[in-house]
Amino acid sequence: MSRPAASSGPTPSPPGFDALTGTPRRRALVSLTPLIDVVFILLVFFMLASSFLDWRSIGLDTPTKGRGAPADAATTLLVDVEGDRLRLDGRVVTLDRIAGVVTDRLAADPDQRVLVRPATGVSLQRAVMVLDRLAGLGVTNIALRRAAAPQGGTADAF
Repeated sequence: MSRPAASSGPTPSPPGFDALTGTPRRRALVSLTPLIDVVFILLVFFMLASSFLDWRSIGLDTPTKGRGAPADAATTLLVDVEGDRLRLDGRVVTLDRIAGVVTDRLAADPDQRVLVRPATGVSLQRAVMVLDRLAGLGVTNIALRRAAAPQGGTADAF
């Protein structure tokens, strides 16, 4: 019988065994815990950094600097916002009454101009509520005006 030829190099170890010691090798476990931790931290970060509010806006075109043409008082509705009271062309009315008058005027003239003039100290929310109601009625020609100026001053549009 012939002897097998001696190999010149080390014999390859079977898969799963250490080549130097010949002992079974333990497979390295890949732990998913750090990955899950990182994903959770990113999720919490983006939840805290995000805003889930429904932002709505009202378009308001401001005039360029300079004097504009005077508005025709006969065709312009003037809404004064004074705290809890509203005045339409000088008469104290409710928001529902303003809606009725504006609807009637819009039926006659679709380009009806409405000026909203909040008094000094009126909250912006109150003025925006009136603007929003008028825009909801279909008024497209809305302007926001400053409160009446003191003696000798002017009350130009913003």
